[in-house]
Amino acid sequence: MSADHSTDPSHARLIAACGANDSEIEELLAYNENLFDLGTLDQGLRFPLEDEPFVECWSRWVDEAEQEGAIPALRNYLPQLHFPIVEGISQWPAYRRATLQGADPAGLEEATGLELEDEESVELELYAGAAGRVPVFKLKGRSQFATMVEALGRRNEPSNIPDSMGALMIVGFNNWHRIRELKRKWHEQDESERQQATWNEAFAEIRKQPELYQDRFMLLSDGPYSAVPAADLGLDDEEWRAKSFVIRRDHECAHYFTRRLFGSMRNNLLDELIADYAGIVAAEGRYRADWFLRFIGLDTYPDYREGGRLDLYRGDPALSEGAFKVLQTLVVRAARHLEKVDQEALPRGERSPGLQATVIAALASMRIDELASESGPELLDRRITELRAKLSTST
Repeated sequence: MSADHSTDPSHARLIAACGANDSEIEELLAYNENLFDLGTLDQGLRFPLEDEPFVECWSRWVDEAEQEGAIPALRNYLPQLHFPIVEGISQWPAYRRATLQGADPAGLEEATGLELEDEESVELELYAGAAGRVPVFKLKGRSQFATMVEALGRRNEPSNIPDSMGALMIVGFNNWHRIRELKRKWHEQDESERQQATWNEAFAEIRKQPELYQDRFMLLSDGPYSAVPAADLGLDDEEWRAKSFVIRRDHECAHYFTRRLFGSMRNNLLDELIADYAGIVAAEGRYRADWFLRFIGLDTYPDYREGGRLDLYRGDPALSEGAFKVLQTLVVRAARHLEKVDQEALPRGERSPGLQATVIAALASMRIDELASESGPELLDRRITELRAKLSTST
């Protein structure tokens, strides 16, 4: 079940059958190369993946947020929430002391607070997905989402947050609360048990293990997913906003899963097909190829709606116009084949994180052109079955 990194002649033949010339075939063979290798997975691996270490700390914070509100509770732990959005603030000595050295921002004159339109509406939850639980901020309104992105993802600097951005996974976030807990435990040790003579020496060793003090969490807006109006999907605005939140959440969790499992997440159409699959299934209880194709601009295929999300995944270097047109044919076929497997081989309704993880991993083992081939549905179904037999999956 390892990823096929070779130039299988059948891949080239399929691409050629879609109208590609020799140079376009070479472009697409390289673009479709699969970096996900299921052969590296251990026999004892269990889906969903176990929580990462930071989850224990955030679990307590979620409980506090339920009692106090998310922003009041998190101000005790996230120094960025004490500072306004101001150009150049990331270089202010006070800001750097609070965010880079763990100084208490409550005693800093410059910490005048983060202004949010409606901080009482901010919600915090721990969402259990394929990659384990992850903290999620639900942010109502475009302005509120942009402000939180600037504070927690842009070091409180004003930034141009594109309208197309509706989610952000914050990674490598220094958690000073966890660092202080490590320091407290170090001081509580008997001197004879300490491996380092001073806390500074101990912290130098801790910095080599970022999982001990760095966190990951998600910021999500409630705006329409992929800027698609509710009416285009036959939904009312409130229902579509709710579904959009779920799609974004599980889309980001799918990226999180492939990064944890394979150490890879790319700006590639396969990654987006996988992530949108997870989001759509979570929101609808089944996969809808028509929704995915609408999101990326191929709802009127063979015409392409300029400005669709597909433009974002042309690769680096970007595919030529001819290769990009053939890629559109491949992704339409792949999406329809994925829908066929989802409808015929998988249960309708809410899926367990373990089952979702298995399907995502199976999809990750395939190439776009492989899934687009006539045997694509059979191959995917077989890989899901093989994975379920090989790995331990919770229901």
